[in-house]
Amino acid sequence: MNKTVVQNINVGVDPGKDFLDIHILPLNEYFKVSNDKKGVTEATKRLRKLNIERVVIESTGRYEALFVSACAKADIPFSIVNPVHVKRFAGAIGRRAKTDKLDAALIAQFGEVIQPKLSRLKPENMQKMADIVRRRDQLIEMQTKEKNRLQIMSKAIQPNIKAMLILLKKQVNKMNDELAKLIESCPDYRAKSELVQSMPGIGKISAAALISYLPELGLMNSEQVASLVGVAPMNKESGKYKGKQVTQGGRRQVRTVLFMAMMSTMQCNQKFKAFYERLVEAGKPKKVAIIACVRKMVIILNSMVRDGVMWEEKTV
Repeated sequence: MNKTVVQNINVGVDPGKDFLDIHILPLNEYFKVSNDKKGVTEATKRLRKLNIERVVIESTGRYEALFVSACAKADIPFSIVNPVHVKRFAGAIGRRAKTDKLDAALIAQFGEVIQPKLSRLKPENMQKMADIVRRRDQLIEMQTKEKNRLQIMSKAIQPNIKAMLILLKKQVNKMNDELAKLIESCPDYRAKSELVQSMPGIGKISAAALISYLPELGLMNSEQVASLVGVAPMNKESGKYKGKQVTQGGRRQVRTVLFMAMMSTMQCNQKFKAFYERLVEAGKPKKVAIIACVRKMVIILNSMVRDGVMWEEKTV
């Protein structure tokens, strides 16, 4: 099949849960397809007819995966970019209006002007990372159980338990190495990991868990990210009854990671420690106070990733 002779074609793709908005420069063509197998097949079939320099798509961690996979199979050059960079580009050129159609055109223009490097990221890496983090959590849980058994089992059984603990430790280290390789393989993952790790208390494993379990980090407002994690206070009211605010729902894996990270953060960050102590002194139960600290943490992390800035001693 002969390709259109137009050169230096850059395509911008704005990925959403249900649709892909696609803009082609310099042809100034726009079309929209469903973000499913049928729609993606239609899009790649149309794009393969063009002499494409690059297809630029924003990284969401989820919504671009199917399309990126199809591009890779069709040998269509693509570049997965950080939405923060596109947002900064929009500010630099004075772009204020925002619709899905305009966003696709903006992303295409970003590709044409900035010419981001082509991506080699395999879309299945996001799921692989989540699987590794989940498996690592399981191994840690098994380690804890074996350590507890070591305290209560007879001396005759202890050598067997110790051997199992050595094996589990090796497997945990193996998972750590695989996570590090995955993050290093993708500039977007690496940049995001460096950003969140700049906050005291967030290490490599916590960063990997956030990247895999919370790909929307940096793409939402404060209320949305707190609600998604499940640390946003909800009112319990009915008629004249007014109960205490509670936190519920959300992503348990992320909440667990941040809860554990906060335990570490309060040891090395006086701002969070002071905030926690003020809440406890005001009569809040310790667990409630910790959850409030986690809410502050996730909101700050969200703003850091959104704005592409490292941790500073912010007011907590």
